[in-house]
Amino acid sequence: MPDQSQPSVPQRPATKPQRPAPDPSEPPATGPGSGSVAARLAVVRARIAAAADAAGRDPGAVRLLVATKTQTPQAVLEALAAGVDLIGENRVQELVAKAPAVADRLAAGTLEVHMIGHLQRNKINQVLATATGLETLDSLDLARSISDRCVRDGRTGDRALEVMVQVNVTGEASKSGVGPDDAVELATAVAALPGLRLTGFMTIGAHLDSSAEDAVRAGFARLRGIRDAVLASGAPGTATATELSMGMSGDLELAIAEGATIVRVGTAIFGPRPAP
Repeated sequence: MPDQSQPSVPQRPATKPQRPAPDPSEPPATGPGSGSVAARLAVVRARIAAAADAAGRDPGAVRLLVATKTQTPQAVLEALAAGVDLIGENRVQELVAKAPAVADRLAAGTLEVHMIGHLQRNKINQVLATATGLETLDSLDLARSISDRCVRDGRTGDRALEVMVQVNVTGEASKSGVGPDDAVELATAVAALPGLRLTGFMTIGAHLDSSAEDAVRAGFARLRGIRDAVLASGAPGTATATELSMGMSGDLELAIAEGATIVRVGTAIFGPRPAP
């Protein structure tokens, strides 16, 4: 990733970011029979590049995290074969089940696996066995428990667990995350814990179906402001907190316009998830 130790506020485009018009030669991004995982990945990567260009940003500054919730190990391997080097799991049991399929790539250092779902304290060991990063840290008690486990296991220094603070920018009770008003205090406390490396912040935006684009963007902009405030604090351990993990299949263009450095995409790559 480019050095973002002094992130600048993205310039708002003169017009609202729009998805590129469908190309008849490309398969649709989602839906049954919409082509291979590799073909869908190509569409998503083109969307990321177009959104970055529209925002005056380097497309290389935005990483794609492929969200593999409910997907089979074979589907995950298909994505890896198409060049994916960062995946995210929502559920601990799925992380454990898919670990053998990705073990070789993890050992070789060619794959990162982030936990992007809520983590309960009694499942820390299972997550640490596979995950290279945790994006959903939302309490100091949980952070201390993870820190203690990392220190006990010798996972410190260069081997420290990369973590992000999850912030609930929408205030919805259905979403996890610390409140925006408490996020800076939590982040600076987490950054000082041994065994953890604070790399940034994560959020889930408001649903576009029920919110105007301006409201969705405002939430992403608030997360960017929290990140910038933490960096400006100069508190120990905060200089590496440059990442903004925000934006998914339906709103990645809006997130990129507001400075996202990681977008988490699942449905647009694998198609609609099966009903639970």
